[in-house]
Amino acid sequence: MDSAAETFQHRPMSFKLWPPSQGTRISLVERMTKNFTTPSMISRKFGLLSKQEAEEEARNIEALAFAAAEQQFEKEAYGDGSSAVQVYARDSSQRMMEVMKRGPKIKEDDEKSISIVESVFDISGGRRSFIDAEEAEELFKPLREHGNSYTKICLSNRSFGLDAAHVAVPVLSSIKHQLKEVDLSDFIAGRSETEAIEVMNLFSSALEGCILRYLNLSDNAMGEKGVNAFEALLRSQSNLEELYLMNDGISEEAARAVSKFIPSTEKLSVLHFHNNMTGDEGAMAISDIVKRSPVLKDFRCSSTRVGSEGGVALAEALGTCTHLKKLDLRDNMFGVESGVALSKVLYAFTGLTEIYLSYLNLEDEGTEAIANALKDSAPLLEVLELAGNDITPTSTAALASCVEAKQFLTRLVMSENELKDEGAILISKALAEGHVQLTEVDLSSNQIRRAGARLLSQTVVNKPGFKLLNINGNFISDEGIDEVVDMFKNSPHLLGPLDENDPEGEEFDDEDEDEGADNEDELESRLKGLEIKHEE
Repeated sequence: MDSAAETFQHRPMSFKLWPPSQGTRISLVERMTKNFTTPSMISRKFGLLSKQEAEEEARNIEALAFAAAEQQFEKEAYGDGSSAVQVYARDSSQRMMEVMKRGPKIKEDDEKSISIVESVFDISGGRRSFIDAEEAEELFKPLREHGNSYTKICLSNRSFGLDAAHVAVPVLSSIKHQLKEVDLSDFIAGRSETEAIEVMNLFSSALEGCILRYLNLSDNAMGEKGVNAFEALLRSQSNLEELYLMNDGISEEAARAVSKFIPSTEKLSVLHFHNNMTGDEGAMAISDIVKRSPVLKDFRCSSTRVGSEGGVALAEALGTCTHLKKLDLRDNMFGVESGVALSKVLYAFTGLTEIYLSYLNLEDEGTEAIANALKDSAPLLEVLELAGNDITPTSTAALASCVEAKQFLTRLVMSENELKDEGAILISKALAEGHVQLTEVDLSSNQIRRAGARLLSQTVVNKPGFKLLNINGNFISDEGIDEVVDMFKNSPHLLGPLDENDPEGEEFDDEDEDEGADNEDELESRLKGLEIKHEE
């Protein structure tokens, strides 16, 4: 596979969307298999497939869809393969739905259940409480048993003071050679800073040298002092696959310390920072970690006070993560520049299934750049969130074109923007054909009136497996509300509340708006230049 730099360098003249990589084809088979074997509204009616039958059906569907797309690609001549990708996605999606509605061909034979004893030591259940030495002695008895096989420990939701820590530390030291996963999230709540730092130092020393694949230090308000307290443990980790540092007060200095302490991230596939005070400078340090994580699949850096400079740095660093499947950058101060920078690396994420870009101040320019990039990449995208980005009808044509191409979309969230009826109608048209896996659409608080609400409702109400349409907080007339409610009369649970709708509206434009806003034909006649651009 070409590197991200090479991919970007050759865009757009020589970039080919077809054929997909072998990894993308395998990923599609895996996702269809998961859909066939996961309980849903459809499976409750028609039944779940066995794993063996699901895998066989998924492989067969993918092969047929690939063949159909190949034929389309041959017709493109000098095209970039975008129409072939759409055929591939649409054909496999429709065939998958046919199998799901058919149900299993042969019922599975009754199998004897095999009881598997999980090697997990977990004291996080029950009420949140302080642990004293006496309770710690009792709780840690299973870990003292000779020959125990615990490989995962979770001490979350209990607060350790020094007395309890002195009980736990020797026990943990004695089994650290067998540990693979450690969860120390929220384990010092309510302690003074001095005591908390000392407890963290003790646990860090006790676990130093264990070879972990999973480490969770979230919800400890550590700050730089806390990160330094865990230096021994962090420095000894060279095989980490998952690292969680959420709600930890990770400042600029703390982020730099984390980057410095982790010796290797070559195996890191999950990295979560959330609700920290990282800022732009801290984002630079996180970017360094990302650059050293070539197999990263799930990256979260939400609510971290990152601005434009840090956003650009993160975007550029993500360009090396060609295996990315889930990206969550919500609630930062990125702005247009960061959005454009991110759009330049999205082409590298062929396996992307979820992207969360709400509340990033992207505006129309940043949104359009991202929509255009996603349209020509991420064929397996399932979740797209772009709420609260000041999006207007100006960029909705690009968004609609992107949405139309994402045939595996299950969730679309574009609330708290300014799409108005123009945008709502284009999005509705984009969702009209295919999209058989769609379960949720949220276009609340978008200044939508009767025409947009009506078409959205018509589009989703009969989608198989659909669960929720949220169009609350808009400007739908009383007549429009009655029409929408009537459309969902046989499935009222699929329509969200409408208690915050304002039928009077606040954004009347001119005198013709009063007459034309509720007339779909008149409205669509004003959509010149906003049509969805279909590939030839």
